[in-house]
Amino acid sequence: MPLKFRNIDATPDSPVQEWGFEGMLAAIDRGYARDWRKLADAVVADPGLRETFDEAKDAAQSRSTVAVLDLLLEHAERTASEEALDRLIDAYRGTRMTQAQLAARLGTSRTRLNSYLTGRVTPSMDTLVAIERIAAHVREPAWSHNLVILD
Repeated sequence: MPLKFRNIDATPDSPVQEWGFEGMLAAIDRGYARDWRKLADAVVADPGLRETFDEAKDAAQSRSTVAVLDLLLEHAERTASEEALDRLIDAYRGTRMTQAQLAARLGTSRTRLNSYLTGRVTPSMDTLVAIERIAAHVREPAWSHNLVILD
């Protein structure tokens, strides 16, 4: 059943700026993922909504939804550097190699790779892409290179 507001003039289809405290609270406690996404996107786009949003979060009964919203906001507010570091770490894990093995494959030292993975040094985009490609190759089934699809 779609979200419905009670006792306010706005509807869930209205811009979040028109929801006010009651609409935000209803979206948190009785809404669905699409409502939470709309709410989080609006708060990121319009910092003026943050105070009302925080009050609605504090009054909400659904602590799990508040946790989801906090994660959505945290994810949306990441800097480009933080996002790149997350991609780098995910790609490194996907290689299933030790730091020494991956560093050797990239032609760099283990300590240099470690400085990338800890965020002390920002690698070149070429390095990030190379690690993502190695991870993608590891994730592919070995037989997929010889797969022939017949019509």
